[in-house]
Amino acid sequence: MEARAEHKYARISPRKVKIVCDLIRDKDAATARGILMNTPKEGARLLLKVLDSACANAENNHEMDPAKLYVAKTWVAPGPILKRGRATARGRYSRILKRTSHIVVTVAEKEEA
Repeated sequence: MEARAEHKYARISPRKVKIVCDLIRDKDAATARGILMNTPKEGARLLLKVLDSACANAENNHEMDPAKLYVAKTWVAPGPILKRGRATARGRYSRILKRTSHIVVTVAEKEEA
């Protein structure tokens, strides 16, 4: 059984969040939480909220044991891009792409060996 949580339309580039996603994949939920709390990136703050939500979903909706949870899957997908612009030199217009992300974290219970 797996529980998941997602944060859609996060105003951060997917590339920045993927770096932090790779740090917590296949770790226990408690270890992943510790890593995210001590990582000085904006993506870590957003990913921590999604991880906490996934753990809460597992505990409350699926009656899983919070001590046995681990991060089964985590991924980031690009969301819609907000297209903005500004004036640049010689009367030209330069496009600014404000990227968004869909962050998904899935937690599952460890199998007893």
